[in-house]
Amino acid sequence: MSDKISKEIRSLVTNDGNIELSIKTAEIPTPGADEVLIKVEAAPINPSDLGLLLSFAADISSISTSGSGDETTTTMKIHPALMNAMKPRLDQSMQVGNEGAGVVVDAGENAKELIGKTVGLAGGAMYSQYRCVPAASCLVMDEGTLPSEAASSFVNPLTALSFIETMKMENHTALVHTAAAS
Repeated sequence: MSDKISKEIRSLVTNDGNIELSIKTAEIPTPGADEVLIKVEAAPINPSDLGLLLSFAADISSISTSGSGDETTTTMKIHPALMNAMKPRLDQSMQVGNEGAGVVVDAGENAKELIGKTVGLAGGAMYSQYRCVPAASCLVMDEGTLPSEAASSFVNPLTALSFIETMKMENHTALVHTAAAS
């Protein structure tokens, strides 16, 4: 499948103080022996995704676009006082999306049994059409589970589990959590 092209959402902080969001093309890799190729069909937007996608430093009021279709780039200025905090990201086009789900469409020799299965996955770069990952990193769903039902299999459940663990360790008897604040 390496002759096919995938599209993915990227976030780039530029030296001139902007953050750019764009859709880039990438070659679809051939899975290694213990890997699977997933056609991503669903990926949620978590607050942690927005942190990488837009960053805390983006000035949303400065939003502009250039190009058209898949060649569109969305640009926002970064607040000058916050630019120093963005230095580690300078000129690095970063893939976005912490978790998602899809169907395994190809697999290496040790993972062929997963072809056709719906899987959930965490590991980044899920705002992509295809992801090639170690088979062991996939959470295989029951037959009939839709990717849209499996897409949030990691961030929110692990957040809930960490709440319970923290409550136990710190002897809390109640928990208050705001809606949609995963």
